[in-house]
Amino acid sequence: MLEHDGPSLFSLTAFARAMRKKPTASEALLWRWLCRKQLGVRVRRQHALYPYVADFFVASHRLVVEVDGAVHRSAEARARDVRRDAELARLHGVRVLRIDAELVLAGVFAAVALVRAAMR
Repeated sequence: MLEHDGPSLFSLTAFARAMRKKPTASEALLWRWLCRKQLGVRVRRQHALYPYVADFFVASHRLVVEVDGAVHRSAEARARDVRRDAELARLHGVRVLRIDAELVLAGVFAAVALVRAAMR
């Protein structure tokens, strides 16, 4: 019998699908400005990049966009995010842009501008 530490791709995809149905307020707001090629490129939300699920993924620019709420503010969470970002870069060759959820809620245009700048 084979053992593995992480989730299977099947369970990860099912988890991503479930997360699409229950976005946070900041994710839902940002998605309204990123969907339907409003940036000129296709953006996927809650996209499985094994063994993680990215909040948003711009495949054409190899860019992951993460919306970080209050749970990401502790020192432990920030350290975990740094490891996760490095692992995503190593496994998938992507860059990760982290945007604070409060910024999205306070000024979605500023958040969209950050995404546009990261795509350059």
